[in-house]
Amino acid sequence: MMLNKLVFIVFFFYSSMVFAQLLQDERSYTRADTLRGALRPERTNFDVLKYTLDIKIRPKEKFIAGSNTITFHTIENMAVMQLDLFSNMKVDSIVYQGRHLKYKREFNAVFISFKNALDANVIDSLQFYYSGNPIVAKNPPWDGGFVFSKDKNGKDFIGVAVQGTGASLWFPNKDHQSDKPEEAEIHLEVPNGLVGVSNGRLMGLKELSNGFTKWSWKVSQPINNYNITLNIGDYVRFSDTFQDLDLDFYVLSYHLDKAKKQFTEVQPMMRCFYEHFGAYPFEEDSYKLVEAPFLGMEHQSAIAYGNNYQLGYDGTDVSLSGIGLKFDFIIIHETAHEWFGNSISADDIADMWIHEAFTSYAEAVYIECRWGKEDALKYLKGLRSTMISNKEPIIGDYGVNKEGSVDMYYKGANLLNTVRSIINDDEKWWSLLKSFSETFKHKITNTEEVIAFFENGTDVSLTPVFEEYLYYAALPTLQMKKEKGNIYYRWASSVTDFEMPIDLIVKEKTQRIYPNQNWQKLKKVRSLKKVKVDVDRFYVHMENL
Repeated sequence: MMLNKLVFIVFFFYSSMVFAQLLQDERSYTRADTLRGALRPERTNFDVLKYTLDIKIRPKEKFIAGSNTITFHTIENMAVMQLDLFSNMKVDSIVYQGRHLKYKREFNAVFISFKNALDANVIDSLQFYYSGNPIVAKNPPWDGGFVFSKDKNGKDFIGVAVQGTGASLWFPNKDHQSDKPEEAEIHLEVPNGLVGVSNGRLMGLKELSNGFTKWSWKVSQPINNYNITLNIGDYVRFSDTFQDLDLDFYVLSYHLDKAKKQFTEVQPMMRCFYEHFGAYPFEEDSYKLVEAPFLGMEHQSAIAYGNNYQLGYDGTDVSLSGIGLKFDFIIIHETAHEWFGNSISADDIADMWIHEAFTSYAEAVYIECRWGKEDALKYLKGLRSTMISNKEPIIGDYGVNKEGSVDMYYKGANLLNTVRSIINDDEKWWSLLKSFSETFKHKITNTEEVIAFFENGTDVSLTPVFEEYLYYAALPTLQMKKEKGNIYYRWASSVTDFEMPIDLIVKEKTQRIYPNQNWQKLKKVRSLKKVKVDVDRFYVHMENL
């Protein structure tokens, strides 16, 4: 997911709402939060294998109707199954083996009762028929919902973005990140003359007798629910390749020339990402950029693009460094999510930093590939004053569909840059980062596993570093003081027994020290004025006592 449009009058004020639909005001959690965010037997007793979504979109009425055939594997004996569908949407019927099933609704959850409990270790399916007017987003994509708009020629231009809000806003599913379907089919009936684009590869289209055309798409790789999408518009398609990867671009007909020029950036981006993250993780499903009626979203193999064919973030530089206007933010950021978020996924949105920190760091990786490390460091440093608050922890609350603060983006990116600096060996760092991407490919993970991977991949203790930046709001503070002619230093931190090496610049020379929470003497230095922290490579607070 990406940032909100920035208003530079009070730049940082906007960063509180920048990145996500998910973030909510502080409040006590409700039964509805638990139903959405928690795992209970009605959810854990089955594993989703496939969604087959077949819907008709009626733009004039802002109405959708259809079904989702849910193929599942029972883990335990199952008498009741929980699926999710927003309460404003109508359940028309739920059919299993030709018979209608009974169900109860509670908030956005649907509890389905089987006449006879299903045995464990069985593969089966049911059909969930539904209809209604899905929620329309007021400020897409930061509040979830549909966008029913018109292009400049008056033709329907439709999209949907629901990360955090939930895919159950518009189709029934097991709406929890811990379970991805292994594959999906999406069949879209759209008015004749429009193109319906979804994830994966186009299986075919069929003009129906009712003024609609059915566009059928197939996803052959695991996919997060919120990544399943639809795009409807007066699209034209052009294509390219990168190595063995098919690249497809769906843009509004009158933007074809602009798109062909702007999307040339995909080639150097892919070269960079392949080098540092490994091959594109969904080659079987191809890569697509699809023009959308909102800024953008990382929809797997069908990335929503709405950056108006300009550089930066909707024409602005979020870092205020000048570097952000060298590239198209939406192309780079949302594509990086294919590796981090879409391929490697967190099992609870409390751990969404795994998606967003690595993706935000990928912006700097791309800058380094194109323009060098100095520009990458300048970009990351510039983001600290504009896009990081250090007011709330990066980690959210588990089991209630609550992610942490927006600092997961660029504090997370600066954390990763700090870890790179701690390791102090770029060859090892790039190898470790690529190994992380490839080892966790198509896997669902959590904070503990990610920390353990990086800890085990180095000879440096990184666990307290990750814990300090992820679980606590404040930065670690390097305290220094002069006493009896000597300079002393230590860490003031939230994590007990915190240790982290850091580089000082003393008389224009770099000196590595190894502070802990006890005072240590800095050798051969007598003046605090001659000591600087390497703040380009380490994101810490400095305090002279």
